[in-house]
Amino acid sequence: MLVGVPKEIKVHEYRVGLTPSSVREMTMHNHSVLVQTDAGAGIGATDDDYRRAGAEIAASAEDVFTRAQMIVKVKEPQAIERAMLREGQILFTYLHLAPDPEQAADLLKSGAVCIAYETVTAPAGGLPLLAPMSEVAGRLSVQAGARCLEKSAGGMGMLLGGVAGVAPGRIVILGAGMVGTNAAQMAVGTGAEVIVIDMSIDALRRIDAMLGARVMTVFSNRDNVEREILRADLVISGVLIPGAEAPKLVTRAMLPQMKRGSVIVDVAIDQGGSCETSRPTTHADPTYVIDGVVHYMVANMPGAVPRTSTYALNNATLPFALQLANKGWRRALSDNPHLKAGLNIAAGKVTYKAVAKALNLPYTAADAVLPP
Repeated sequence: MLVGVPKEIKVHEYRVGLTPSSVREMTMHNHSVLVQTDAGAGIGATDDDYRRAGAEIAASAEDVFTRAQMIVKVKEPQAIERAMLREGQILFTYLHLAPDPEQAADLLKSGAVCIAYETVTAPAGGLPLLAPMSEVAGRLSVQAGARCLEKSAGGMGMLLGGVAGVAPGRIVILGAGMVGTNAAQMAVGTGAEVIVIDMSIDALRRIDAMLGARVMTVFSNRDNVEREILRADLVISGVLIPGAEAPKLVTRAMLPQMKRGSVIVDVAIDQGGSCETSRPTTHADPTYVIDGVVHYMVANMPGAVPRTSTYALNNATLPFALQLANKGWRRALSDNPHLKAGLNIAAGKVTYKAVAKALNLPYTAADAVLPP
């Protein structure tokens, strides 16, 4: 199979779909890889690095999209990229379709086979291709929140850990999944007070066993969520419903009651955000302020650390990309129900139930587009 790797074009997105090491694995399985020139520059990988791994270098994205049978990316295709997709071509990347009807419409029109990293599952449960970026985003969220609390960034001018004789800040983390767990691990290192909220008692027990008295765990209900948000200096949201829009836990009515200069870091923004006032931002212009509350809503947070993020992502995605290349998408999905869970759009149909529901589109089961 000819696998194509275009350069990412989303604002300040420096990750790349395949590293040179991943390209070498692809070529060792007798596949050809076409990499757009400078696609790996953001992670320090040169065109020569890719050539040594066995790739051919393409001068343009058009060349990659025109020739490749499978496109491997990181972020959802932008409008100019979606226009280059063709019927039957495999697209393997993050899609986050639930809050993005324009992207969904373009992908349906293209006839491409669109497999989303974020809905691929694992035998033991969980989302193995979302997990590495959730780890990165969770850890970055504390770092980003700390910066936003600085006065020059619009925050209240607080050092999260405080100093001798001055109280530390208060970090409230919504969700005890992969994002929340990694955020909590970083948050305790700042010296701040840390509160983790989740509706799963098992998840809260896991956090308690991991971090002990350094974190306070709180069961998620409306009263507890509202009380803790209003007391927070920094709110980090990592709530997730696979493939669906994130629930709105921070309401518009809460903002005037929150502390002036407090910060919300919404890691759930890729799935529409967990605040009623959430809207995606970029690394070039990451924040906006409503009612004195700083909103950090960058939709590709791990793109800030592309070297770490790309290698972590490739560790997870490469085995699945090889299955698709080795077997073709129909057989690969038929053989692997966890990879089949990643199929969001194929043959002009929405094949992931949560996406269809979120976009109010007809749903077609994945099995209906696979061989009997």
